[in-house]
Amino acid sequence: MATFEYSALTSGGRLMKGTIEAGSAEQASEMLGDMQLTLNEIRKVSEGRPKTPVGRSEFLLFNQQLASITKAGIPLDRGLRELAGDVSSRSMRKLILEIADDLTAGVPVDKAVEQRQKHFPPLYGRILRAGVETGRLSEMLTSLNRHLEVGTRTRRIIIEALAYPAVVLAASAIIVTYLLVTIIPSFSDVLTDMTDGRQGLPWLTEMLFRASENVMVFWTGVFIVLGVAAVVTMLLSASPAGRRSKEGLLLKVPVLGRIFRCGILARVAEAMGLLINAGCTMPQCLRLSAGASGSEKMKLECEMLAGGIEQGSAIMEAGHVCRMMPRLFLYSMQLGSQRNELQDNLCSLSQMYSEQTRCLQANLQAILLPVLIILLGGIISTIVLAMFLPMVKIITVMM
Repeated sequence: MATFEYSALTSGGRLMKGTIEAGSAEQASEMLGDMQLTLNEIRKVSEGRPKTPVGRSEFLLFNQQLASITKAGIPLDRGLRELAGDVSSRSMRKLILEIADDLTAGVPVDKAVEQRQKHFPPLYGRILRAGVETGRLSEMLTSLNRHLEVGTRTRRIIIEALAYPAVVLAASAIIVTYLLVTIIPSFSDVLTDMTDGRQGLPWLTEMLFRASENVMVFWTGVFIVLGVAAVVTMLLSASPAGRRSKEGLLLKVPVLGRIFRCGILARVAEAMGLLINAGCTMPQCLRLSAGASGSEKMKLECEMLAGGIEQGSAIMEAGHVCRMMPRLFLYSMQLGSQRNELQDNLCSLSQMYSEQTRCLQANLQAILLPVLIILLGGIISTIVLAMFLPMVKIITVMM
């Protein structure tokens, strides 16, 4: 896909300039014609720095303000122009104004967003279209924000829990390394003479002396392991199979794995409910919702489930291969389809898994910080004990 700059006239004769992504200039011209624009000039933009998505915090704020605009009944193009005036980021302001220009020219909001899909999360344009068609745009945008905040809150809990122990651990590592390199070697000879050789030292103290002799080798190994881990993570992230492997490891982590799984299920159920309300078929809902979940495992399972449904299998029968999606989820979907209550069932599932996610996040916050502090205290206590054990032995012998 290439980016093209264009200038065109709207049906009302107003000059409009902007950018559009297309495979070729001809395709871009056809897309502009479909928007009822009379093209004056079009040219391909030279490749510069690649476009990046809108930052998470910026998108959350934008989405929340957009929900407030729609709830207040303000026309979207006018509301977006007012919103752009309050945005501090220059790139975000430009993006909002471009969308507002498209809306003024008569371009539907979902198409205006999909033309800039690299900037926004997956399925955002479809959610906007579903909201406009059903008259529930504000509700859908608020719901989307709620699910995005679940992921943000989990990351914040982990960062807050790790920040203090990480700082203390880093400071302790520097201090301990200094002691091992400069102070402890000078005590090694003294304590060895006083206890009739290294064989007379407590095993914990002996380990500490060996650590002081190999401290640089240890840190070199640590940095090599971290570097290898970073490279492996990057390589795994480069392919769907690798990302599925990463997710498999994350799902096995106590508490954190359950938070990850419940968050994905809540997001999928919510997205399916929105798409069912917009008139999509079950296979379409499964594929699009899984694509919006950000989980490669969920994408693979939903693709197999959608394929089975298209071949005439019942949801429970087609879902026998599912591992991420529990049987309760599948049974609720099948029962809702049979009773024509699918949207209500999906909404209930979304609320249930969202509540489970919040409870697990609270548990994580309550457990993680004390565990890390206890671990840090254990390391420091072990070092102190290793230094004092020979003193105790010497005093005992002297007495």
